[in-house]
Amino acid sequence: MKPISTAPNPFYPGLVTAPRVLIALVRRAVAPLIGLLAPLLIAVLWYVAAREQWMAPQILPTPGRVLQTAQDMLASGELLSNLAVSLRRLMFGLAAGVAAGVLLGAAMGVNRRVDALLRPTFSALVQVPTLAWIPLFMLCFGIGETLKLVVIIKAVLVPVTLHTRTGVRDVPPALRELSLVCGLSRWQCLRCLVLPAALPAFLIGLRLALSQAWLSLIVVELLASSEGIGYLMVNGRQLFQLDIVLVGIVVIGLVGLLMDRALQWLERTMLRWPRPSLAAYADSERASSGLGWLPPLLLLLLLLLLWQTASSAGWVSCHVLSTPLDVVHAFIAHMRDASLPQAWGASLLRDLVGLLLGGLAGFAAGLATGLWGPIERLFGPSLAALRQVAIFAWIPILTAWVGIGEASKISFVALSVFFPMLVATHSGMRNLSPALQEVAAVVGLNSRQRIFLLLLPGAAPAIFAGIHVSLVYGWIGTIGAEYFMSSGPGIGSYMINAEQMFQMEIVLSAMLLIGLTGVLLNLLGTRLENRYTAWRKIGIQA
Repeated sequence: MKPISTAPNPFYPGLVTAPRVLIALVRRAVAPLIGLLAPLLIAVLWYVAAREQWMAPQILPTPGRVLQTAQDMLASGELLSNLAVSLRRLMFGLAAGVAAGVLLGAAMGVNRRVDALLRPTFSALVQVPTLAWIPLFMLCFGIGETLKLVVIIKAVLVPVTLHTRTGVRDVPPALRELSLVCGLSRWQCLRCLVLPAALPAFLIGLRLALSQAWLSLIVVELLASSEGIGYLMVNGRQLFQLDIVLVGIVVIGLVGLLMDRALQWLERTMLRWPRPSLAAYADSERASSGLGWLPPLLLLLLLLLLWQTASSAGWVSCHVLSTPLDVVHAFIAHMRDASLPQAWGASLLRDLVGLLLGGLAGFAAGLATGLWGPIERLFGPSLAALRQVAIFAWIPILTAWVGIGEASKISFVALSVFFPMLVATHSGMRNLSPALQEVAAVVGLNSRQRIFLLLLPGAAPAIFAGIHVSLVYGWIGTIGAEYFMSSGPGIGSYMINAEQMFQMEIVLSAMLLIGLTGVLLNLLGTRLENRYTAWRKIGIQA
């Protein structure tokens, strides 16, 4: 914010021009309130639409009715009791997932042989998103509390393990040399040097894990639950009480915001020492364990053999866990009869359309808020608040307003892509070097030339990183949309129908195809990011 002008009055040099001071004071007072204009306009539009009944009252309740419903639910204890159930599930799943992730990540980070042995199998398992595991977990664990706990643990385990592994492995070499000079034992080195040095990476993983756990809990409560905040929203949707659904959306957003702020506070509190620069870290892939590819392959084959034995010997019912051979046969058979490719193709097309719509909208919104300060001050707080709502919390209200057809599925995919692209574009535009503006002024470029010749190329790394993330989120959103809106073709609908018929081999075949597609989309995003930002490597090497 610019300082208040103290330009002297030309007629009375000792005095400051009063109107300029007054204007500056008014600007300072009004600036924090500009962000409230957009929510206020939305509330007014909402009130007018509900009063004029542009939509049925069951579909669009008035703001007053939503507030009254929130008060009634608080007074009766219904809201707090269901929220307590969800938070209890989250706490237990988070604790178990973090403990397992820290142990696994630390083991992989400290011992390169363990890392080389486990990483290929672990990487293969994490390629399938948590959402795609839910039908399998339903068949294995039912729809009780165990299902919720397992889903949350799966969602937490991946980011905590990967970030702990990275933090432990990339400890600056100076610290390891210090431990040798001081004669510290292996345990003392791990406890006093390695783990504190790995804390920044661990906290990043914990922040991601918490958001993924909250999102996964909402998904599983929407799908299969008799209590919890997700169940409350589904019940309200089924009874066409959209005021309950809107109350649930607000609560989910507030809880997400509070958890995110709590972790930010925790990070500021715990990380008081200077952090090393990226150049101080060791090359993460510089050393090889010397194990080669054979031990990881043998481990994978051992797991498959154990799976085959457990299924063939009847340790687990074939309706719950089909044999690997049955899965392979089912995959080949359904690929030949074109049922699996048709479902996959429908999902991929839906994903592509949603990516284009949501990606372009997110890019335009990020560009506008990143370039023009008034637009950011007007819409930035509202967009930041909407980001805190778990994406699947919008499903009940989206199906009530749009239905469960193709338009609703594509809208949800576009919504899944919108925020990652918005954040990446906005971040890229806001973090541009001031030197670019100076170059534009010296060369005499107009506004259009500045954007296309200097600003967009300068923000390209962030924008293509956003495209990379959007490819992953779009695919997850496609699977989720087909879970909740199972009409029509799609790989998600294909899995849900197979799960209801207890056809485990088909569920696993679809999971395999979903994982392979996720890998290809991730590779595509990486390839695009590397190709169109290759010029960064020249500057780094220089």
